[in-house]
Amino acid sequence: MSLSSGPGPGWLLFSFGMGLVSGSKCPNNCLCQAQEVICTGKQLTEYPLDIPLNTRRLFLNENRITSLPAMHLGLLSDLVYLDCQNNRIREVMDYTFIGVFKLIYLDLSSNNLTSISPFTFSVLSNLVQLNIANNPHLLSLHKFTFANTTSLRYLDLRNTGLQTLDSAALYHLTILETLFLSGNPWKCNCSFLDFAIFLIVFHMDPSDDLNATCVEPTELTGWPITRVGNPLRYMCITHLDHKDYIFLLLIGFCIFAAGTVAAWLTGVCAVLYQNTRHKSNEEDEDEAGTRVEVSRRIFQTQASSVQEFPQLI
Repeated sequence: MSLSSGPGPGWLLFSFGMGLVSGSKCPNNCLCQAQEVICTGKQLTEYPLDIPLNTRRLFLNENRITSLPAMHLGLLSDLVYLDCQNNRIREVMDYTFIGVFKLIYLDLSSNNLTSISPFTFSVLSNLVQLNIANNPHLLSLHKFTFANTTSLRYLDLRNTGLQTLDSAALYHLTILETLFLSGNPWKCNCSFLDFAIFLIVFHMDPSDDLNATCVEPTELTGWPITRVGNPLRYMCITHLDHKDYIFLLLIGFCIFAAGTVAAWLTGVCAVLYQNTRHKSNEEDEDEAGTRVEVSRRIFQTQASSVQEFPQLI
């Protein structure tokens, strides 16, 4: 077949690839224009296919998407803006954003997040704004969750299920400017002390400072979390509550009981030793007396034998 007779398989494959790269396709019911794909409010239940590979801004908000497939999302290497708010995403894994390392803006708010892997954002070193607010089932965050997002300037953690936060979780966010922590059921007990002191030492005041308050314990209910460092230090380090006194009382009783038992055992051993020694002494005395009596009798017998021996004339 000559070149003039029609394109070969190689040329068709090349054309197909160039078509993908050029962004000639667009997901059904979505609007694609100027490297921007808008799929807002389309009742999508899955991540849409056929997204142009040169997309820089992707809007998936107001849908019913339950997960973000790393394989398809990772093809968008130029993506800088991703809006996934108000969906039904339950978790984001280690490799979810592995291919979109240029991402600057990420919105995962108002979803059903229950967990975020410690390495979910590990490649997002360019991320500037992150919003994971309104995920009431997100009960905890690993201390390495934001370890590599050193460019982060905006972080929204409002209205989640967070009860405490490791003091190392925000340690690497040295240029963070805006932080929201309100609407969370913060438990300001002794395990919260390190984080409370961290907020004071590093002057990391949340933008919603007065609204980020404690729900426990009773004596600190309603206190802003940025102001409980000193009360917690007093309660957890220099102050003993009734439980501590009960614990010390039990320890003292155990020590007293152990000492009493040890003293009794020592006395019993001493008495047994004295009795054994006394019996040993009596046996020795009886044996000595027996030997003396035997010797005396032998002497008397020998003396009698000498007297009865006939004398020579």
